[in-house]
Amino acid sequence: MELETSVYRPNVAVYDSPDGVEVRGRYDQVFAKILTRDALGFVAELQREFRGHVRYAMECRREAKRRYNSGAVPGFDPSTKFIRDGEWVCASVPPSVADRRVEITGPVERKMIINALNSGAKVFMADFEDALSPSWENLMRGQVNLKDAVDGSITFHDKARNKVYKLNDQVAKLFVRPRGWHLPEAHILIDGEPAIGCLVDFGLYFFHNYAKFRQTQGSGFGPFFYLPKMEHSREAKIWNSVFERAEKMAGIERGSIRATVLIETLPAVFQMNEILYELRDHSVGLNCGRWDYIFSYVKTFQAHPDRLLPDRVLVGMGQHFMRSYSDLLIRTCHKRGVHAMGGMAAQIPIRDDPKANEMALDLVKKDKLREVRAGHDGTWAAHPGLIPICMDAFSHMGNNPNQIKSMKRDDASAITEEDLLQIPRGVRTLEGLRLNTRVGIQYLAAWLTGSGSVPLYNLMEDAATAEISRVQNWQWIRYGVELDGDGLGVRVSKELFGRVVEEEMERVEKEVGKDKFKKGMYKEACKMFTKQCTAAELDDFLTLAVYDHIVAHYPINASRL
Repeated sequence: MELETSVYRPNVAVYDSPDGVEVRGRYDQVFAKILTRDALGFVAELQREFRGHVRYAMECRREAKRRYNSGAVPGFDPSTKFIRDGEWVCASVPPSVADRRVEITGPVERKMIINALNSGAKVFMADFEDALSPSWENLMRGQVNLKDAVDGSITFHDKARNKVYKLNDQVAKLFVRPRGWHLPEAHILIDGEPAIGCLVDFGLYFFHNYAKFRQTQGSGFGPFFYLPKMEHSREAKIWNSVFERAEKMAGIERGSIRATVLIETLPAVFQMNEILYELRDHSVGLNCGRWDYIFSYVKTFQAHPDRLLPDRVLVGMGQHFMRSYSDLLIRTCHKRGVHAMGGMAAQIPIRDDPKANEMALDLVKKDKLREVRAGHDGTWAAHPGLIPICMDAFSHMGNNPNQIKSMKRDDASAITEEDLLQIPRGVRTLEGLRLNTRVGIQYLAAWLTGSGSVPLYNLMEDAATAEISRVQNWQWIRYGVELDGDGLGVRVSKELFGRVVEEEMERVEKEVGKDKFKKGMYKEACKMFTKQCTAAELDDFLTLAVYDHIVAHYPINASRL
């Protein structure tokens, strides 16, 4: 069915919520089909059962941060050596997702979902996390869109092009990425406190779709998920318990739900075996979330002036610490019998410059060939135009659906803590500071107006790359780093940064045009981004710090006003 158009009006009705649950987002008849009493009750049960565990896990994150800020560095946990040394394996990979050689990712927008499922990729990861601005409208429309996608009825009428989009007979397998444990859902209160964002995303999607998904997409397994931002196996253990609770509610076999964990924080790379062990009945592997991983490196070492990064464009997979992380992930996954997924190709086709387009696509090709030769079982693309290149690179696997048994990477067993922590090499430049500032402000402006996935300078930017921009600027300002790549010997200061912000805002206005600049939230984004970069203490997440700016409460008694 076509998504019904919602017309803005004051609340004239309220959602049918169970005791202890209050929905403060705008009422909409379409959303009410998702926010049913039983679905909300399921989310509330999850929150009540696991909120104590989540609170403890978040406190453990804060304690780890205190240790790192006092000079400690992450490392392998001696107390779980028996897990790392053990010969256990995860549950067998479901046949429906044995071949994942190319996965496309994007937000849970209606047209995006149809195009991604039709793209020719093996998997589409529908994103409630870094590629989505978590407004009430985006989140609830996303749930409606996914429900229609799973039941096969999803269509989209593009009135501007007078074109109707619908699903092909053959579509990609659907994985869904909920938000991280740290993010609240302020539009839903459970027992008077904001719901845990990921339990809302997971709970509503699972409740409405598990039966149809297992019948049509999972061949008896599923639904399938991606799990972001974890720092420790205790967080994976909570997810495992959530999955078991959901399976019990649905009356389906234990191990039906399967998930891939993104290894995108520095502490998590030392916990890969332990994370797989906790999820061993529900795991289908790990993924190199490399952009967030770079962000996490800076964040973890925010109080270590000896660990300053070079320009972000120089921190690629050629850096020793990045290559070590990728190699160890492959070895770990294959030892445990699951997929080792490669990283994101963030390039997008450059239509007006054939030479630049050829160079960009050549970079993608080389990166994907490196991944498949290293032993990865699949990779990510941000744009449908990259899928043929990625598919071609992964044809290196031949007729095999993956390399789990053929590429054990025993050589990676020699990778040490020092390899994983090696300081990246390269120069720092004024242009690096400018690019960070330009990208960070434009991304935040888009996020504040509802877009979480933004094409900028021929790359698809999401919250992860904006985070790199923010924390690198903060680090350079905090320690007054010398911009040694310009030959000028200039040191970064708040004054220099202030001038850069002014000049880059002028450039952005020229690039986007006066009209769009005026209508967009560029000035508000500039204030927020500048405040974040110059703060005395580094906020853990940009999106968490500015979340309140997109929360829109509609009082429950509005119909009586």
